[in-house]
Amino acid sequence: MFSELKFPVPWGHVAAKAWGPSEGCPVLCLHGWLDNANTFDKLIPLLPRDCYYVAMDFSGHGLSSHRPAGSPYHFLDYVSDVRRVAAALQWRRFTLMGHSMGGAVAGMFSFLYPEMVDKLILLENLGFLLAPEDTEAWLKSKRMVIDRLLSLEAKQQTPKAQSPKAALQRLLEANRHLTAEGGAILLQRGATETPTGLVYNRDMRVHTQNRESFTVEQCMKLLLKIQDRVLIIVAQDGLLVPHKLDSRNHFVKALREAFESTLKEHIQLVEVPGSHFVHLNEPEVVSGIISDFLTAQNARARL
Repeated sequence: MFSELKFPVPWGHVAAKAWGPSEGCPVLCLHGWLDNANTFDKLIPLLPRDCYYVAMDFSGHGLSSHRPAGSPYHFLDYVSDVRRVAAALQWRRFTLMGHSMGGAVAGMFSFLYPEMVDKLILLENLGFLLAPEDTEAWLKSKRMVIDRLLSLEAKQQTPKAQSPKAALQRLLEANRHLTAEGGAILLQRGATETPTGLVYNRDMRVHTQNRESFTVEQCMKLLLKIQDRVLIIVAQDGLLVPHKLDSRNHFVKALREAFESTLKEHIQLVEVPGSHFVHLNEPEVVSGIISDFLTAQNARARL
């Protein structure tokens, strides 16, 4: 069983759901881009029962409030969401578990507040958003943030209602790694029922996300700040498998190779069968690995 939580923020509230005893070892769970807290629904019941798991909805996602009118979604805004929730829970030190974009947010939080992070668990993410390959690509990405925001404001479109079947189909078409069951779980928190059908809850402005990105060299230096407390799980059919990456993602390949060589003694990198949403589609594949990492007393314990 879980309970619903709401944390007041200046623009409304950040929503979350919690499992386990509130006095248990604290674990804050962060979902991926366009997803919501339900992404952990099938995984958390399989993890150690003496932990207190709080899965939050980032602003503009799930049941959390949208940011104020005129505001784009900066990557650091998501990191500040985490800091606000930790303060509301009065957590001084805790474990972070993030999937996909949530892993990048967890990584950035760990670099900014290393004294607050006990352990870091990254699911299908390496803890970073990697920089574009050249200056022109970087400039183009920044310009796109502004142009998309202004375009959305000019259109002022009302979210379209869809039948439950159509809403699920749209979600699955946009996420080829999701199963129908997983999609339905995300949709439960990601859409609201209206007289004319389901309406997605997410703020369209999350598509204007302004990223904080790093070079591989910067990533190496940052990772050394939190050595011996990191578990990274990548799926064989996910988004981070080197031989399936095209040339424009060579940074990801280089970073993975660095994990497996120079940083091998500091970070646990585990490859498992499954897709980008393996934690939701087949949680039993990763639950044992995560449970062992959570319960290990020695930071250098190996899986």
